[in-house]
Amino acid sequence: MPDKAWKNRERLVARFFGGVRNALSGINSKVTHSDVVHDSLFIECKLRAKHTAIKLWDDTKVLADKEKKTPVIALCEKNRPGFWIMVHSDDFVEVSKELKNKINSDEIENNED
Repeated sequence: MPDKAWKNRERLVARFFGGVRNALSGINSKVTHSDVVHDSLFIECKLRAKHTAIKLWDDTKVLADKEKKTPVIALCEKNRPGFWIMVHSDDFVEVSKELKNKINSDEIENNED
């Protein structure tokens, strides 16, 4: 019998981050409660027919494509510091490069002071 779709998605995510799917994730696991066994990341996978944040991403992608830019969603909540970053896995490397360039630029500016 073929694996369930959510198991396949967990494997896909695990490979993406260089981890391994945790077959017994959740409270029964003896390794980690995460869906993916990884040295430094706790990865939770959720497969749903629809996620409301994905609709926002779809709408943003249309606008970003018109400007030939990479869509990034920053989710913020009132009275909570920081924000959550939503990026499609296909764009993750590009966004990571941009962040690294920004960090390197900040370091150069700080060293000039």
